[in-house]
Amino acid sequence: MSEPMNTKTREGLFCRIREDIDSVFDRDPAARTRLEVFLNYPGLHAALAHRWAHRLWHANWKGLARFISTLSRFWTGIEIHPGAKIGRRFFIDHGMGVVIGETAEIGDDVTLYHGVTLGGTSWDGGKRHPTLEDGVVVGAGAQVLGPITIGRGAKVGSNAVVVKAVPAEATVVGPAARIILPAACKDAQEQARRDFAERIGFPAYAAQPDLPDPVLAAMRDLLDHMQAAEARMDRMCADLREAGIEVCNKRAGAIRAETLATVQEDESGRG
Repeated sequence: MSEPMNTKTREGLFCRIREDIDSVFDRDPAARTRLEVFLNYPGLHAALAHRWAHRLWHANWKGLARFISTLSRFWTGIEIHPGAKIGRRFFIDHGMGVVIGETAEIGDDVTLYHGVTLGGTSWDGGKRHPTLEDGVVVGAGAQVLGPITIGRGAKVGSNAVVVKAVPAEATVVGPAARIILPAACKDAQEQARRDFAERIGFPAYAAQPDLPDPVLAAMRDLLDHMQAAEARMDRMCADLREAGIEVCNKRAGAIRAETLATVQEDESGRG
């Protein structure tokens, strides 16, 4: 009974290796031959080493499993904890700097590029690393942190920092949100800017969480100038009305949100 089981295991292992190699051709046009892929792709080497280390980890040979993963890191520049669960046809392109934590779970047909971290945000035990469902693509330098789920077929842009769950088929880009406008504003001038921005239909004066600080500073200066100009125009209109001249009955229309969205999309496309 033991010989057929060993044969089956061996066939399954070689089938998985062949499957991993073939998956490279679907996602890297630079790949030419199976031999070239087998000898020269560190992502493939790291995945193969992890499969051995993962088996040892669950066979309670944890020290040996960690040793194999450490050798793999030295050889490939890719660090995969042997406890991580990785599905079929997993592909790491280029690979240098990829880190995958112990409780990470990766589905089938997932692609990672160099510099990706699937990391934790807590020192507590239990599930603390992300789950990537089937078909997820994570761009170079992206950081996916915490016990969150990246839905099936989702795409994470290069250098994104993801700390919240991503729905299936969605695409996320950019760094994690940070507070650039506190909810409670104690500064009178800043409050005046907000009130003016809201009055002219420019909510929060386009201060999005990923807006660079120099742009935010420029918007503040622009709003100060607009507020001063409108105050001056109001005084001029009042003087004209006192003189019996009615030329200021119609105020400028509010800035439309869809216009701002178009401008933002155009700017992001140029970047």
